[in-house]
Amino acid sequence: MLKIEQELWDNGYKNIACIDEVGRGCLAGSVVACAIIMPRNLLIDGVNDSKKLTPKKRDKLFDIIKQSALAIGIGEISCNTVDKINIKNATKLAMKQAIENLKNKEGNKIVPDCLLIDAEKLDLHIPQHNIIKGDEKCHGIAAASIIAKVTRDRQMTVLDKTFPEYKFAKNKGYGTKDHVQALQIYGPTEIHRKSFLKKILNRNEQIEML
Repeated sequence: MLKIEQELWDNGYKNIACIDEVGRGCLAGSVVACAIIMPRNLLIDGVNDSKKLTPKKRDKLFDIIKQSALAIGIGEISCNTVDKINIKNATKLAMKQAIENLKNKEGNKIVPDCLLIDAEKLDLHIPQHNIIKGDEKCHGIAAASIIAKVTRDRQMTVLDKTFPEYKFAKNKGYGTKDHVQALQIYGPTEIHRKSFLKKILNRNEQIEML
């Protein structure tokens, strides 16, 4: 999984930022992106696409990755902004925020000289490579996916205490059967993406959201 990074290191790039996001398909909560710069030649055992890992494994790797990374940045776009600009644009904005927020352990801002991005292409004046299924092919993108996933999951677990009817600690805002049933009974909260709910709620409830 270091093949892509290795070619870039060999070509003289030093601060290669790998970027991924989570929460694109959720009905509730923010979309969260992570940009991460990992040390050259470091391969952490077990790092893979976050969706293929158990929560326990992700939590363990989260700590290892944070300790190992040269720099990490998080970007977060709210549900209200998702509704205003659509999820694709929100995803790109979260990624750009994550890159802008890249800092090392001392809190100093780090500017990457190359970007490896899972699928998306960003309008930035930094050399970039857009890799389909990057979290399966690239160690750094997989590491970013784990940081983003655990960060967002922990946010949703906290929100579960405010909105226990929706079982956010369990479904993390995705459209599970229990979540959809709760929406149909209680309606949407302020953290729901209203633009995602048109097929779930009846017409009267949709009018009330406007």
